[in-house]
Amino acid sequence: MKASAIHHVSVCVEKLDDAVDFYTRRLGLRLRDDRPDTLGRGAWLDAGPQQLHLIEAAPPPGRGQHFALAVADLDAATTELRAAGVQVSEAIRIGSARQAFVTDPSGNAIELHEPSHDA
Repeated sequence: MKASAIHHVSVCVEKLDDAVDFYTRRLGLRLRDDRPDTLGRGAWLDAGPQQLHLIEAAPPPGRGQHFALAVADLDAATTELRAAGVQVSEAIRIGSARQAFVTDPSGNAIELHEPSHDA
């Protein structure tokens, strides 16, 4: 087997409506309308060609698990989020890329990842 890409990531959130609001209004993901109702309370969102699935359930304790959202301009993203009252860590360099972290309303860690602009 050889996987070609990550299709989606699922995270547990305490309050679905708060999570959907955060991920769509603050992080710019788009709510999908094709999630079957038979799956219980949750939501599917688009993040470019990948998806984030939200499941209304108790999140596990944080032990370093997170997912990363690619952003073209980390400084602009952090400025916008901070202006909206979202706490964002200071940006750090990882190799030739940069990253900062935010948490969703349920405490799930999200990396904001600015890829290297080196050619």
